[in-house]
Amino acid sequence: MTLPLIDATAADRRPPPPIRPHLIRQDAEAIEAAHAVARIFAEDAGERDRARRLPWDEIEAFTASGLGGITVPRDHGGADVSHATLAEVFAILAAADASAAQIPQNQFGVLAVVRTAARPAQAERIFSDVLAGHRIGNAGPARDGRAITHVGTRLTEGTEGARISGTRFYSTGALFAHWIPARALDDDGRPLLVWVRRDAEGVRVVDDWQGFGQRTTASGTVVFADAAIEESLTLDLTSLAERPALFGPVSQLVQAAIDAGIARGAVAAALDFVRSKTRAYPFTVEQATEDPYILGEIGRLQTDLHAAEEVLARAGRTLDRVAAEPVTADSSARASVAVAEAKILTTEIALEASERLLELAGTSATRAEYNLGRFWRDARVHTLHDPVRWKYHLLGNYTLNDALPARHQWN
Repeated sequence: MTLPLIDATAADRRPPPPIRPHLIRQDAEAIEAAHAVARIFAEDAGERDRARRLPWDEIEAFTASGLGGITVPRDHGGADVSHATLAEVFAILAAADASAAQIPQNQFGVLAVVRTAARPAQAERIFSDVLAGHRIGNAGPARDGRAITHVGTRLTEGTEGARISGTRFYSTGALFAHWIPARALDDDGRPLLVWVRRDAEGVRVVDDWQGFGQRTTASGTVVFADAAIEESLTLDLTSLAERPALFGPVSQLVQAAIDAGIARGAVAAALDFVRSKTRAYPFTVEQATEDPYILGEIGRLQTDLHAAEEVLARAGRTLDRVAAEPVTADSSARASVAVAEAKILTTEIALEASERLLELAGTSATRAEYNLGRFWRDARVHTLHDPVRWKYHLLGNYTLNDALPARHQWN
């Protein structure tokens, strides 16, 4: 199946200049803002997916709400909300539109790296930019069959300063961003996180994402062609893998929250469709809402959803406890394990709920006008980001052999 591409002009469309957003100060305010933005996300979400129309206005609404800065530390002017709140914010947004919710996810993973690896002046600049409405995108791995950890992007020194060259894919959020952080190797082979302006000469972002799910994330290609970087913001990642931190668990927590949101949206859609449109099986009951098999399945879905949501919230609370003290190898491992448990359950309920939605709703639910298949497509594609089989391995190895998980953004 060939998916429609955005036209060439829109494919490299650039975001408008940042407008200072509302400043969120408390966790409860973040949850309230998430519900407000979710109502905007939900409007025409099915039609956007069908037409593959990118959510530019919706992302501007997200930024204006102040949600992009909720993890900025308090001493830098942010709310520094709990990890449990962060997870709930993304679950609320993804229940409305999983594609729109995925677009800002990398911003929070990057901000977690900044908290670990940035010098004070760098952190101050980045955090202040985020609170001023700048969005952070992502330059993902190369699409060349190599390991996801392979870095082929190069940073070279020249007479006019350092320049970055390379092509990256799976670059969720880059099209909408003002900053595109990218991992690169310098002339000495050191791994760096360099910051590139979205509007810098030599930067091209193309919406050539062709996945059958998460269709409006614009998770396509970023090309750096001898592009200038913001040298004062370059982060040296040489020792990052050896330093106990929470940037990996935070990134994974957001991923798990998006899956929980997809499941939440699918269950809500199932309830709505069964109540309003599903016909009862002939010669059994008068209403589909009286069908004992449908009732049993709905009960099981609710139970599984609530279990996944509670384990997700528990993982967030675990991260909060770990973050309250100096992070050690053991506490970092506990955080990774807690998030792995959540990732397993949210993956399973996202796939189960989106599949059962169509089974419970009946044949009419497959009509294109309802576009209910997007829940399964989104669940299937998004849950492939970090294979859940490795989460089982992580848990088993930790439980049986006391093996601490490796430190990277996928744990």
